[in-house]
Amino acid sequence: MSIHRTLRNIFFTAIIVLLSGCDTVVMSPSGDIAAQQANLIVWATILMLIVVVPVIALTLLFAWRYRSSNKDATYSPDWDHSTSLELVIWAAPLAIIIALGALTWVSTHQLDPYRPLDRISEGKPVPEGVEPLIVEVVAMDWKWLFFYPEQGIAVVNQLAAPVDRPIKFKITSTTMMNSFYIPALAGQIYAMGGMETQLHAVINEVGSYDGFSANYSGEGFSHMRFKFLGMREENFDEWVAKVKAEGDELSRPVYKVLEQPSEKNPVHYYSSVAPELYDAILNRCVDAGSVCMKDWMSPHHKNHDSSANPKARHEGHHEL
Repeated sequence: MSIHRTLRNIFFTAIIVLLSGCDTVVMSPSGDIAAQQANLIVWATILMLIVVVPVIALTLLFAWRYRSSNKDATYSPDWDHSTSLELVIWAAPLAIIIALGALTWVSTHQLDPYRPLDRISEGKPVPEGVEPLIVEVVAMDWKWLFFYPEQGIAVVNQLAAPVDRPIKFKITSTTMMNSFYIPALAGQIYAMGGMETQLHAVINEVGSYDGFSANYSGEGFSHMRFKFLGMREENFDEWVAKVKAEGDELSRPVYKVLEQPSEKNPVHYYSSVAPELYDAILNRCVDAGSVCMKDWMSPHHKNHDSSANPKARHEGHHEL
């Protein structure tokens, strides 16, 4: 018995040590969207366990009861059907699938990242007249650039927002695909070059939270991290003032230097931003004289290209 007790104690000690390193932020987040997503995980798990737990228990029970040494167990080699058993076997999973389907359908629409928020937290709707804070996110190699168009500032590898105020993220990438993820705030959203994804979220508690890329994107991927600061409104205003006081100018030439691949970039502030720089990054036309993607198919651009190159107009199918 002493050996068994010792082995048991070692086993449970190992489990406790391993679990002590786990970060449970996904299941206990500080943002309402992430909290709703955590609740969805819990309810989906409970519904699935309704089948899983009885199956495991019955498997162990049958293995014990119908072991070869138990001569009292009923032996029925010709038994092959039971209407009652079939009803239980098929009805329970069907009911669970229906419940999971309904839960998923409702949650998919409620937690659509493109859908503006209608509440700050449970039982607390968005106050009338409150507009979301706009943050434009650019995933770079291998750092994050955040634009605040309303404040006219930009920051590398640091993000801040007031608590209990909706945030609208507009997300893109300079080159390869990344994934914008703040576990305490909301689920991950992909950042893709030449495309814009969106995320609506809110942070409900003051604090500093980890953000990172959850999609492998090359050599510097593991260092592509930043801090998300949840602040009171007055502290956020002070942070904006600090960025404006300590920051540099983010012109297009400066951005072209920043765009070059680099790792472990420190936080850097920009007190002013070149006009429509985020839009130029999104449409891949930062360089002077380049045509933006949004203008490629415009009637004016097509007519200009055709008139400038008559051969392409008549023989374009050969060039394709």
